[in-house]
Amino acid sequence: MDINYAEYLIRKTEKDYNLIAEDFSRTRQKVWEEINFLFDRYLKESDRVLDIGCGNARFYPLFKKHKVKYIGIDNSEKLVKLAKERFPQADIRKVNTLNLPFPDYYFDKVYAIAVFHHIPGKHFRKLFLKEVKRVLKNKGLLIITVWKPLELEFKWLLFKYTLLKLIGKTKLDFRDVFVPWKGKEVERYYHFFSVRELKKIVKEMGFKIIECGIAKNKKFHRQNIYLVAQK
Repeated sequence: MDINYAEYLIRKTEKDYNLIAEDFSRTRQKVWEEINFLFDRYLKESDRVLDIGCGNARFYPLFKKHKVKYIGIDNSEKLVKLAKERFPQADIRKVNTLNLPFPDYYFDKVYAIAVFHHIPGKHFRKLFLKEVKRVLKNKGLLIITVWKPLELEFKWLLFKYTLLKLIGKTKLDFRDVFVPWKGKEVERYYHFFSVRELKKIVKEMGFKIIECGIAKNKKFHRQNIYLVAQK
């Protein structure tokens, strides 16, 4: 992907989440039970933890439960505001996730729940992982999830944008799509990862993969790829 277009998509994503912040927060109040194990299995008391793309901080209660030292960050100013209103005791900041303002070897764990699929192009995905690796302690863990769509409408979007790519009518990469937000003139950028692709780029950046799979909710209408990797 052209780097200038990728930079545009990064700015667009920030703008889009500011536009839909209240709707998004209202529909993201509950924790996804199917990924609880990523917190219960890997968090330890007094861990210093970074929650990248924390949104409205809906996962904060899980971090608090484990008594970790928590920092949540997000690109969206409005989502950060909503998160602070919801959890005033939490350390939540507006931060550029591609340029983390933290020292080297600072965090025991870095969580990126439903974030990585919004980062366009290999250049910026590798930059994201490079920054995560920099701020992680030796043997520290990256816990990441990306969306794996089930619904036919999203498969149609993937077919549509693949066709547009093949005929040269889009600047997007293969497996990139724009997903409309209902009720708003907003189309969010997504990259639909495969398990193989996600593992490949994480390995390329020098991480050791500990665990990887697909987490599904009880009704099987929502699923996400998850990956745990060690620095």
